[in-house]
Amino acid sequence: MRHVEDGGVSVEVSVSEEGLPEWLDPVVRAVRTVRPAQLSRFLPPEDGGGRQSAVLILFGEGERGPELLLMERASSLRSHAGQPSFPGGALDPEDGDPQGEGPLRAALREAEEETGLDPAGVQIFGVLPKLYIPVSGFVVTPVLGWWRKPSPVGVVDPGETARVFTVPVADLTDPAHRATTVHPSGHRGPAFLVESALVWGFTAGVIDRIVHYAGWERPWDKANEVPLDWRS
Repeated sequence: MRHVEDGGVSVEVSVSEEGLPEWLDPVVRAVRTVRPAQLSRFLPPEDGGGRQSAVLILFGEGERGPELLLMERASSLRSHAGQPSFPGGALDPEDGDPQGEGPLRAALREAEEETGLDPAGVQIFGVLPKLYIPVSGFVVTPVLGWWRKPSPVGVVDPGETARVFTVPVADLTDPAHRATTVHPSGHRGPAFLVESALVWGFTAGVIDRIVHYAGWERPWDKANEVPLDWRS
């Protein structure tokens, strides 16, 4: 049992697989067995370096079935400006132990700060291995949740967030919405063209692996390349 401080009120948060919808079963199984190297070639430094952070991968049930909550970072930010991403950010000291409950607290706290969601309506059901974002030096813990009791969401601080939106899983698995991006560094990675956004980088990589190991992936054309400045 974990507790998250919400405006001075202690909200109980348990990591539990009980009562989840059946369609999440493949994700639960994948979380139990996936290894770090199966998720990314970028893993945390062995010397323990990097800034500890967490993201909330929140699954909900929308008008078109299962969906994921995403946000678009403000274009004025110094790090990952304008990029669609999961809600999340760096751990604060009050979040607690980075090797224990800290990432859970941080994921829910950041999601509330960035999207306004009520963390009391989120059931955390799994945690993926820590990953690494070399360009920013973040060591990221992906925290998976089920939006058991949905609450209104939207932009809380325009200085941090440009918009908040949900994406149907059906669109993320549709081959017509999938592509490969090529970073100026030469790094190639999966991308998703959904909700008038190009989801790429770390976020797309995690979604791609979840879709793959959950058995939801459909054959798609990896030769379909989309430039990062696809709107211009």
